[in-house]
Amino acid sequence: MKIEGQAALVTGGASGLGEATARELARLGARVAVLDRNAELAEKVAAEIGGVACVCDITDTDSVNAALDKAAAAHGPARILMNVAGIGSAKRIVGKDGNPAPLEDFVRVVNINLVGGYNMARLFAARCARLDALDNGEKGVMLFTASVAAFDGQVGQQAYSASKGGLVGMTLPMARDLAQHAIRVCTVAPGLFATPLLMELPEAVQQSLAASIPFPPRLGKPSEFAELACHIVTNGHLNGEVIRLDGALRMAPR
Repeated sequence: MKIEGQAALVTGGASGLGEATARELARLGARVAVLDRNAELAEKVAAEIGGVACVCDITDTDSVNAALDKAAAAHGPARILMNVAGIGSAKRIVGKDGNPAPLEDFVRVVNINLVGGYNMARLFAARCARLDALDNGEKGVMLFTASVAAFDGQVGQQAYSASKGGLVGMTLPMARDLAQHAIRVCTVAPGLFATPLLMELPEAVQQSLAASIPFPPRLGKPSEFAELACHIVTNGHLNGEVIRLDGALRMAPR
């Protein structure tokens, strides 16, 4: 699909990998809706890229539909969905005090990362399926953002790994399901990237993490994630695929 002129949605688009993706889509000529819970940051990014900001909680159907309506009113119906919103978590299943991890912590991470991603996808896909096909026969493309933790989860990452593993496992059956509607589905599983959250760590910790990556021995750049996300949109034969973007990193147990 040619990106130029298309309406695109980016969840988590106000910061980190989502912001980089929103900026790259806009650079390539897309009309971008920045979906995020942080209204102030979403407005800032949207203003800088000529897009529209939509406050959105991906776990809430009414919130998602309101965001989709606002984006469509500004840019027309979207054919591109970049599902980047998500949260991290690290909590041992049995703490040092001997108590079990709070169940609500596990539920919260899975609800946002996995259930929220599915909720966004189903509501986008239903609208996209009603559109006319483009000249190449397709109607839309959607991307999920998993993590290498889906494969190499570390100590304490049960909830995070389960949520990201769920996105990985959902990719192929969703691509097969939406094939009848000419909508492609792919997932990117990034490794260690220089996102705002990671950059808050001490410099020595950042350098240690970067050194663990075989090549190149540095943190990934958000722009590199964005470039791959946009390539998936333009490469019409990428479908049902999960792509690791990690510099050959395989995470150690801790």
